Amino acid sequence: MHLTVVLAVGLDLSLSTRQSTDWKSAGYVVISTASIREAIVHFIDGDFDLVLLGNGIPPESRERLTFLIRASGSRIPVLCIANSSCDTDSFADATVRNEPIDILRGIEEIMSSRRNTPSERSVMPGVAR
Repeated sequence: MHLTVVLAVGLDLSLSTRQSTDWKSAGYVVISTASIREAIVHFIDGDFDLVLLGNGIPPESRERLTFLIRASGSRIPVLCIANSSCDTDSFADATVRNEPIDILRGIEEIMSSRRNTPSERSVMPGVAR
């Protein structure tokens, strides 16, 4: 089984602790950071398959980090967590609701989409674009 390495930025540590068993059994390794600065250091030093941005990070900071990731030449997907299904971040590859099951589904769908069509974004049911 291929492990997918996720950089989780500003994600509630209690949530990531509760979800770690589910994420691990689904084949995901999650590296959590509490700040944008820490995320940039990890991103530069690491080899990640996905960046997950928590809803506790201000929208302008999420957008700035996404811009820095794209400016580096990286095409790894950026998945944002929103407070409601109406909120979306246009700069992200996808946005999911702040519910543990939705976050896991969002990760699974975006990674599946990347494996199936690595050069194109596809529409994923249940995940806002």
